[in-house]
Amino acid sequence: MSDGGRMIRVDDQSDCCTITLARPDKANALTGPMLDDIAAAVTKTTARVLILTGEGKVFSAGADLGGMKAGLGLSPAWEAASSAIATFPGLSIAALNGTLAGGAMGVALACDLRIAVPSANFFYPVMRLGYRPQPSDPARLAALIGPARARMILLAAQRIDAGTALAWGLIDRICPPEALTDTAMSLAEAALAADPGHVQALKRMTNGDTP
Repeated sequence: MSDGGRMIRVDDQSDCCTITLARPDKANALTGPMLDDIAAAVTKTTARVLILTGEGKVFSAGADLGGMKAGLGLSPAWEAASSAIATFPGLSIAALNGTLAGGAMGVALACDLRIAVPSANFFYPVMRLGYRPQPSDPARLAALIGPARARMILLAAQRIDAGTALAWGLIDRICPPEALTDTAMSLAEAALAADPGHVQALKRMTNGDTP
């Protein structure tokens, strides 16, 4: 899935599926086909752990600008990708290799855990650009960091660094770039060793659902 506009790489092993945004020359800006492929890969995999990461020094700059001019901002592909991740039955981890911006927030917010490199920044410039965030993103953001801090990002258009993101609860750990993959796998060890049904039950409970 790395040609013809489909610029993600999927390494789907028996226990762990890693999805890598592989468009580093464009700061991993997301296109419609990329979002479709993320949703398809997550839905298809039978792995017990899902890791979402990027190639290069930016996780994703958000939406592809050419795509936005063609109506990508209103595409249901955004919700389809984030919903697929949110309903993944195993443990999902966003291993953020760099800055997370704009609509790309959705796929990271849908993950169970988020880790990031020290240089990462986080911003969602919908207020300045005049766009609406994807429907599920504000509620997921507020659930993680609280309504007031969600408004700081969405309404006040504030860019926050990795240290602030960690303090607010937007990310769960900061680690050096060379340790990003190993850190993600270390966080997955318990889930990989557990019964899948137990993992699903704990996910439902932490989401406020009845197990």
